[in-house]
Amino acid sequence: QKMCPNRKTGATVYYDYDEVNALQPGCILGFSGDAGFLGQASSVTGNGTFFQYWNTVNLPGNARVIATAVHELLNETARDAAAAPRRFATAFMDSIGGAAPTLYSLAQCTPDLSARDCLACLRRLVGTVNATNSVRMGGRIFVLRCNIRFEAFMFYDDKNTRRIPFSSPSSMAPAPAPAPTGRHGIRPWVIALSVAAPVALVVALCCFIVYCCRLRKRHTKKGKVALQEKSTRQFQEDELVWEMEAELSEFSVYEFRQILEATSNFSEENKLGEGGFGPVYKGHFPEGIEIAVKRLDSDSDQGFMEFKNEVELIAKLQHRNLVRLMGCCSQGEEKVLVYEYLPNKSLDFFIFDEDRKVLLDWEKRLAIIVGIAEGLLYLHKHSRLRVIHRDLKPSNILLDSTMNAKISDFGLAKIFSSNNNEGNKTRKVVGTYGYMAPEYASHGLFSVKSDVFSFGVLVLEIISGKKNSHECGAFINLIGYAWQLFEEERWIELVDAALIPSGGSSEMMRSINIALLCVQEDAIDRPTMLDVVAMLSSKTMTLNKPKHPAYYSISSVGNKEASAGTKSCSFNDVTISTITPR
Repeated sequence: QKMCPNRKTGATVYYDYDEVNALQPGCILGFSGDAGFLGQASSVTGNGTFFQYWNTVNLPGNARVIATAVHELLNETARDAAAAPRRFATAFMDSIGGAAPTLYSLAQCTPDLSARDCLACLRRLVGTVNATNSVRMGGRIFVLRCNIRFEAFMFYDDKNTRRIPFSSPSSMAPAPAPAPTGRHGIRPWVIALSVAAPVALVVALCCFIVYCCRLRKRHTKKGKVALQEKSTRQFQEDELVWEMEAELSEFSVYEFRQILEATSNFSEENKLGEGGFGPVYKGHFPEGIEIAVKRLDSDSDQGFMEFKNEVELIAKLQHRNLVRLMGCCSQGEEKVLVYEYLPNKSLDFFIFDEDRKVLLDWEKRLAIIVGIAEGLLYLHKHSRLRVIHRDLKPSNILLDSTMNAKISDFGLAKIFSSNNNEGNKTRKVVGTYGYMAPEYASHGLFSVKSDVFSFGVLVLEIISGKKNSHECGAFINLIGYAWQLFEEERWIELVDAALIPSGGSSEMMRSINIALLCVQEDAIDRPTMLDVVAMLSSKTMTLNKPKHPAYYSISSVGNKEASAGTKSCSFNDVTISTITPR
């Protein structure tokens, strides 16, 4: 702190005891007010300052060979260190070739790191050794949780140091001697080739005929085996790639034992509910941090790559109206996501319950509507990625301690390019009926306008306190009922009775108007989320009259009564599920 008086929140300092001959290892010290300062997994290399020192003299010999040798030596030493209980290892490599001397290396992590986290930390350091630095006489790289070093002299006192043999590049193999020539200048291999070629051709033809006959008999069996082998190999390759990418990512990777400890072995007492692809549990880390753990069902349709995509996607999305991903875990068949814990549960827990809905006055409901809109705008336009959620519904809107809305469950989200707003098509329609846009539910076409439609349904549910799936008088859903009331200038009948005394009638009417613009049948007519946020933010902007909504149908029972006017919604089939926080 004396060396860094201006850094009040944190600093990292490396001190070398012997700058002349570098025979002493030195030390690295750090402090921070950040709770993640001593975090686990791939984030360890982000803690503190990155230090590196290089000898200015190059090693003698072939630069390509030396660079290969240095990387091979450092990678092997890193593996040994990660596997060692002390997270420490040394090694040396001789017989490199030419005038290159014997090289010595050291790799070390702080002992509290797991083997996986230690290896991730060291691999990132090795990856920073470029072509220029790899031919130096020596160098050191430090971060707070791990360090590597190599020199052309023995700089450590370790009797257990390991010799690592050098695999010389194929380019360094000696050139073959010129072939001898026969009499009259004809090379012997020419004569041999002229004789052997016809014989080889006949043999190959016979073998091909036999092979084709046997192939017909074994085709079905071999096809099945090959498919299984390909599937297994692909899964293993995907998992390996995911682990390597996780080492360089921005989110934390936890060990499965940590998740088991945090959730008390996924006890029923800690179960919060069922998510889209599996149960959600409440957990506690030793530091007292509360978490929500989403455990993927083993029989879930979500495969390994879908899980990987969700993790990579969420980790890159940061907004106050999005649920924050804290980390993840992938171990064999177990795949887990770790989110921030939100104490006030989800939106449907409040708006569809007769007792709890009174806790949400109009001011809070409007703030929730605006928060959802701003979160979607971020996903569609302002994030580093461009994301379509595709499963927006009340149970996927979580509420924090101040009732701030946070969009969750990006398992169905798809990345789309910024210049592709015309829509995409999928054969696998996923989501929740009642919130799907008609073009998506019927033809698999999705775009940002699909989320706009879902948002419109959400707004109508928030204002009315009724589910879209329930019959409303003569109408089969809330959308048609709301549009008819708005057309007849009886929109006040749509508003939740708990909101009537709270005022804000002009804002309610504008919000209903905006919602009906969002659920118009033709996607082209729907506004973008940028338009929606602008309309919600202004009290004077003129709003267009909404066109015919999607799913506007009158039930057969209500056809005779439709001409007599619009009736109120029926609550006969309303059911409330018991949901706990997540």
